[in-house]
Amino acid sequence: MAERSRGATLPRTTLTLLLLLGTAVSGVTLLFTTMDPWMDSGGILVGGLDVHIYRDGGWRVVHERALYIEPTHYGLLYTYTPFSAVAFLPLLLVPWAHVTTTWMVLNLLVLFGVVLQSFRMLGYRVTPALAAVSALLTLACTFAEPVRTTLYYGQINLVLMLVVLWDFSRAENSRLRGLGIGIAAGIKLTPLYFIAQYLAQRQWRAAATGALTFLASIGLTALVLPSDSYQYWTSTFFHSGRIAPDVHPANQSLRGAIAHLTHGPAPVWLWLLIAVPIALVALWLAAALVRRGEPLLSVTLGGLTACAVSPYSWGHHWVWFVPLLVYLIHRAQTRASWWLAAGALYLAIAAWTYTYTPTWVSVGTFLLPPWWPLPQVLMNIYVIIYLITLAGIALRIRAHTLPPAPIEPVIELRAPEPLSPDTRTAVAPRPDDDRPAMMN
Repeated sequence: MAERSRGATLPRTTLTLLLLLGTAVSGVTLLFTTMDPWMDSGGILVGGLDVHIYRDGGWRVVHERALYIEPTHYGLLYTYTPFSAVAFLPLLLVPWAHVTTTWMVLNLLVLFGVVLQSFRMLGYRVTPALAAVSALLTLACTFAEPVRTTLYYGQINLVLMLVVLWDFSRAENSRLRGLGIGIAAGIKLTPLYFIAQYLAQRQWRAAATGALTFLASIGLTALVLPSDSYQYWTSTFFHSGRIAPDVHPANQSLRGAIAHLTHGPAPVWLWLLIAVPIALVALWLAAALVRRGEPLLSVTLGGLTACAVSPYSWGHHWVWFVPLLVYLIHRAQTRASWWLAAGALYLAIAAWTYTYTPTWVSVGTFLLPPWWPLPQVLMNIYVIIYLITLAGIALRIRAHTLPPAPIEPVIELRAPEPLSPDTRTAVAPRPDDDRPAMMN
């Protein structure tokens, strides 16, 4: 039995490592060769626009300057909550000239943490082997458009995603469960969706903790920044158009898809008519996944849904494709066909570029040129991937064909035993179950 297991594991281990190594090398190479890394309009080494806006928000708090009625860095408007400006105060410790590099290094470390945490939520033990696999996948994901654009702009998406993953990895009876969601939502409102997901899973204390933490972020900031808080919650909050028009190709949301297909602003009633039922279905599916011992896929579905139903989602908001990619690689350890799904996802979200002029290059499938087949449809590629994922999960749950994948060790990684959500201790296999026990 041991010999058969060892013989079956070695080819799968070799294939996994070779595929990840090849993808990592190719991804990093493409990252630096598909666009001049020093090009002013998009080079990966000369970005940092958004992180400088974050830093400027913190500077305005210290110097008592208005957040929302005056332009910030490069004449752009500050769009995050007043609490976020307070949270960004530590950026003032970094000299202006070094903010871009510092934040990019931090984002790469956070990306590694996201991949590692995703594997942990699948039941893998943290070992040097798992760290190596996670490092390779981290490098490969730098050429995924949501990650590449997050790194270029110096966005906070990866940080918030890691906080959410950490929150959902807590034991159900943990007093900390919900705290991370509340803090993340206090900085950027999209994570509020996860409070609804906790409610759908009947995790009342976590939902209450998240909601109270979010409300506390509003109340405490109102004491520090009363004028900005009033301006944001009575005016700025309701003006999503200040971000960009609905029809912008980079608006990868259901509302954006409606605008793209109708060539005009999406009517609110039509957007809600589509988005609300999809959100409700996604909440039900996420709760069903938790009951089936699939916490990572559940929270990943929540992250993707939050992007889809949001009024406006830039391409870089869809960093939730990273844990989805981890999940597909996990599944590929028992059935090779899952590699096709992982490869298709990676190719679809890759940071493919098209040079329109010597000084302007677009990044991402949704910004490819008009002669690209079905441009009005493929312009919504992230929404299409989301709907395919949603439908695939629904069909598998309906057919009862989505149990946790019991896999043999891959480079000494341990696969999970299906557990109830509140179980966090090692369990012995049942007499009629030959699957390996979960290791914490």
